[in-house]
Amino acid sequence: MSVRSNENLVKSPKLLIAAIALGVILNPLNTTMITVALPAIQNEFQLTSRDISWLISSYFIVSAIFLPLTGKLSDHYGRKKILLLGLITVSISSLLAPLSPNLMFLIGMRAIQAIGTSALFPAGIGIVRTYIEKNQNRVIATLAVFATTSAALGPTISGLLIQIAEWPVIFYVNFPILITSAILTLIYVPNDIKAAVKPYKWDFIGIVLFGILMTCWTTFLQSLARGFNAWTFMLSIFITLLFYYYEKRKKEPFLNVVFLTRNPKISFVYIQFILVTIVFFAIILSMPTYLQYVIRLDSKTTGMIMLSLSLFAMIMTPIATRWMEKAGFKVPLLFGAAVGVLGIGLLFAVHQTSHLFLVIIVLAIIGISNGTLAIGTQNSLYAVVIKEQTGIASGLLQTSRFIGNILASSLYGVMFASQINDESKNSISIVLLIVSLIIIPVILYVTKKE
Repeated sequence: MSVRSNENLVKSPKLLIAAIALGVILNPLNTTMITVALPAIQNEFQLTSRDISWLISSYFIVSAIFLPLTGKLSDHYGRKKILLLGLITVSISSLLAPLSPNLMFLIGMRAIQAIGTSALFPAGIGIVRTYIEKNQNRVIATLAVFATTSAALGPTISGLLIQIAEWPVIFYVNFPILITSAILTLIYVPNDIKAAVKPYKWDFIGIVLFGILMTCWTTFLQSLARGFNAWTFMLSIFITLLFYYYEKRKKEPFLNVVFLTRNPKISFVYIQFILVTIVFFAIILSMPTYLQYVIRLDSKTTGMIMLSLSLFAMIMTPIATRWMEKAGFKVPLLFGAAVGVLGIGLLFAVHQTSHLFLVIIVLAIIGISNGTLAIGTQNSLYAVVIKEQTGIASGLLQTSRFIGNILASSLYGVMFASQINDESKNSISIVLLIVSLIIIPVILYVTKKE
């Protein structure tokens, strides 16, 4: 069946895209809504910063595993089916997570939530590629922007809600989104077209190796708070190499490492996105905790202050997009990187007795940087991949985001392990300043032919 005839099956392209967009925002929204709730969760269950770090990291590890897996399952068994199954899974976890009696139950519910939300992006992208022909790449890029924007708004939304109804409300807020997305999907997404496809070949070994790989690296990074663990480090290196060479030989690999090795420029775009995500998520994760523990703000005020980060990121996104359409990617991306270095540098000036206006200004500057770098990195990726590579490229982009999130949450666990104060905030700032500086040569490599 041609793409044109597929388009004719769609009652309303805009409402189809809306159904996908609502599903896409659930994963990033749930990764950041929990940040403002962390102090309350930590107090209720008597957790350490390392426990909190695992609560966050486990979500990303599961997401990183299931995002490429559910993408392939949706290709074989039907994207609409997988999308609806993902929404149902998220609904179950969102209903049970607030009833958690302990940390392990909460981690389990978050893991189930991660499985469900991970199905929504690849299935949604597959639906867009099947039924939307006009400005297809722009629609996919817009969905990625939706994901980034929802992540930025997460702390503000949860901060306002927690003040009213305590931390469990961050799970219940999913239901209006879930219900609306499900209704729109049932009505406006055409039923899956039965096609003669081969049965899905599960790469069980690849899946297990990737899960072990992510867990080993997370364990190593979080152990740095107690010193360098050579055995964990060597094990992580070994599993990484084993995974790479195993997947390289597979005809249908769990993760297409050959695509990355054959496209070094694209690989560096992913590295750039990982670095940008580390800075962004480390700020989203650490600042709400710092504001509540050190500056002694309530969750509502914390959420409102974090709004400056998301607001300026959203304002900068369309501005940067138009700028890049006229001037290319190099200058806007370098601008974003330079502003990021400035914002992280100014973070050192924030301390326990700082005026809140200074905190707002610093977060706004970092938001401007992130708004430019996030959209620039995503658009630069879609500018260099061919149409046939859009699916795999978008999937790997999301995997890159999860890797950046894991690194950022590990940084949080290490730096806030013993205490949360100005000194630990400055330690995080030093690492983020180094990461921000590394972004500049990566940008120069990716854009060297402009």
